[in-house]
Amino acid sequence: MVTTDLNLTQEILQLKKDLNAIILAHYYQVPEIQDIADFVGDSLELSKQAAKTNAEVIVFAGVHFMAETAKILNPTKKVILPDLEAGCSLSDSCPAPLFKKFREEHPDYFAVTYINSSAAVKALSDIICTSSNAEKIIRSIPEDRKILFSPDRNLGRYLMEKTGREMLLWDGSCMVHEQFVQNKIENLKKENPDALIIAHPECEEKVLDISDFIGSTSQLLRFVKESPNKKFIVATETGIIHQMQKACPDKIFIPAPPEDSTCACNECPHMKKNTLEKLYQCMVNLEPEITLPDDLIEKAYIPIKRMLDLS
Repeated sequence: MVTTDLNLTQEILQLKKDLNAIILAHYYQVPEIQDIADFVGDSLELSKQAAKTNAEVIVFAGVHFMAETAKILNPTKKVILPDLEAGCSLSDSCPAPLFKKFREEHPDYFAVTYINSSAAVKALSDIICTSSNAEKIIRSIPEDRKILFSPDRNLGRYLMEKTGREMLLWDGSCMVHEQFVQNKIENLKKENPDALIIAHPECEEKVLDISDFIGSTSQLLRFVKESPNKKFIVATETGIIHQMQKACPDKIFIPAPPEDSTCACNECPHMKKNTLEKLYQCMVNLEPEITLPDDLIEKAYIPIKRMLDLS
């Protein structure tokens, strides 16, 4: 018998009830997963939900570092991920051994680390941030403290401009946001002169320079809801457009084209590894499960808690 999405949805909802589970999904997940989730959000919002849930099982429809964060905040709960191979190019660009060496070379620097990083890197950090709260966190650091910002150089450069703070940047980037190029977006703007360009701060500086609004995924969503404008060119992973269309069915959202027009490079291949079928299977089998050593959880919890306290 062919299993339809409707059958899977019904089975997943029953499993969620039986397991006392919560399904958390990032904005970049496929629409059918977003629509079945208990909560859809960006990294900050998902971290807050993970920190306060009473569920016994956390089903994290996102990527590996996000599920790790949920486990750090809920060490006694079972955290499962539909596909263990759902990683993150930005997190991969900052291996823990190299980051440890980086810190040792700059012992008098305060390490602000973007949440798109492994648990091991978080454990070596002073505070974690997301694109939603990064500016607030940078501004909270005393002026006389020198700052290391890792791993996203584009977000770090944007924050230096916004806050006026000098920071030593790790040379990492997101494979999706690096794909957006200025000239293709400008050409799209010429074809749609009434559209506003909105971009995630992980994009390169040239893209941010031509954008009408810059913000995290949740901030981009809020902006299109509140804006009287009817058309937007969206320079971030295309998954967010599903929520934008649901919130504003009368508006038009145009995904910014990637540099290579022959590929779907404006979609995160890691986020898209998760499917409704894999979500169902992981709930049936209660695996893949995220497990972390107790000492790593204890160390990584400290900078995450600092972030949540400031947020």
